[in-house]
Amino acid sequence: MKNKIPTYLLLSLLTILLLIKISSQSKIPIPKRQTDALNKLIFDPRTLRRHVSRTASMTLTSLSNLAVSKVYSQPGQKEKDKIKKLPGQPRTSGNFDQYGGYVTVDAEKGRAFYYYFVEATTRGGDGGPNSKPLLLWLNGGPGCSSLGYGAMEELGPFRVMSDGRTLYRNPYSWNKVANVLFLESPAGVGYSYSNTTKDYSQNGDTMTAQDNLIFLVNWLERFPEYKGGDFYMAGESYAGHYIPQLAQAILSHNRQNKGQDSINLKGIMLGNAVLNDDTDTSGMYDFFWTHALISDSTIDAIHKTCNLSLDSGGSTCTALDDVDSDIGNLDIYNIYAPLCTHSGTRSPLKKPSIENFDPCSDYYVEAYLNTPEVQYAMHANVTKLKQRWSSCSDVISSWGDSISTVLPILTELLSKGIRIWVYSGDVDGRIPVTSTRYSLNQLQLPIKVPWSSWYLNNQVGGFSTTYEGNLTLVTVRDAGHEVPSYQPARSLTIVQYFLAGKPLPAN
Repeated sequence: MKNKIPTYLLLSLLTILLLIKISSQSKIPIPKRQTDALNKLIFDPRTLRRHVSRTASMTLTSLSNLAVSKVYSQPGQKEKDKIKKLPGQPRTSGNFDQYGGYVTVDAEKGRAFYYYFVEATTRGGDGGPNSKPLLLWLNGGPGCSSLGYGAMEELGPFRVMSDGRTLYRNPYSWNKVANVLFLESPAGVGYSYSNTTKDYSQNGDTMTAQDNLIFLVNWLERFPEYKGGDFYMAGESYAGHYIPQLAQAILSHNRQNKGQDSINLKGIMLGNAVLNDDTDTSGMYDFFWTHALISDSTIDAIHKTCNLSLDSGGSTCTALDDVDSDIGNLDIYNIYAPLCTHSGTRSPLKKPSIENFDPCSDYYVEAYLNTPEVQYAMHANVTKLKQRWSSCSDVISSWGDSISTVLPILTELLSKGIRIWVYSGDVDGRIPVTSTRYSLNQLQLPIKVPWSSWYLNNQVGGFSTTYEGNLTLVTVRDAGHEVPSYQPARSLTIVQYFLAGKPLPAN
């Protein structure tokens, strides 16, 4: 009679094989977060050091006299960019078209930006995609991907499962209410590239705004059906710089071209946005204390001994050394969210949930967007870049200029009739709601609509107030830095009411 292998040994062997399989799938670099680059390239609130000069006046002047002359020929390119189906896409994916490809922003230097575009979902009798506005989404950093974060982890039509290969539907995708354009910008971010290596060390606020405008003008040549239609922009983190500056550039472009092929900009949305260096910094430390992350003695020492103005030139403040030890190991981008406890993808699949954001999603997206089949389907990485696709760029080595505050630009946009909503996930610790409130208070605008709660499904979704001049502040309850990741239904409600020009629903 042959000896049988004991059941417990079989189970142990299967467990070992599974662990080996998981380990082989997990060799993915640790993804960066959106403000890691902010600390490295521009200013670090822990040391109060600014790595870039505060060039507000130079940037304001250069963007207010901008017009686009670089319009490139692109016959038939739209149909070439159409994505038939993404690898791992679910069979029932909704009724919408999607596109992906490159738009040249500087032919001489070989600079091209990658975009991913999802048209609005259509139903019988709703007029089709052209009846809905066009919305450009930008992520921050600087140097982080709107494809990886925005499209794949936040507000796009699909999310990536834990195997890094399979997609599932996002029922709260923003393309329910708009045609959504995701742009990887500047050169060096994601699949976007330049054939001139020096460009990666010369990026900055001004160059990014100029290139983004050139991209937009040329993209509209490729998709002329959206010319003249209502146009909006939204984004988060360092997009608090990108979007107001691009809005300023668009208004300049419209003025310089005397209305010909004008971009019909109606409004902008800024989420947990970098707005004003000094108040961003002071608001962060005050948030830490009010949320019981740092001790009384630490906040007292910061208030008494630290000059939190970035004008201080990086003055030494030993009290800041205690902040990290006080806070410990938690996710500063959502102070109540669990940490990712493994690296890489996982097999078998973890059952996905849109409502409960998986903190390891960065790894799944990184694996998916580095798959050759995915890149081929999305018409991406056509030049076979040396670097892997990453959520935040490793090739952008420095940042040429960064204004210390966008508040004057917001004032200018409001005076030109541009509607602005600033929204804030209330458990983000990096650009927290305290920072946003401190920053907007600097504008000294009278209150038009008092502070009140707004509702979704009979629950408080957050709070809002509106200032004179068409500026609205919205908070999102229990949302972190990437609001649509943590509160997808509430984020969809916000953009829906913003686009409709209506106040958020009251109970």
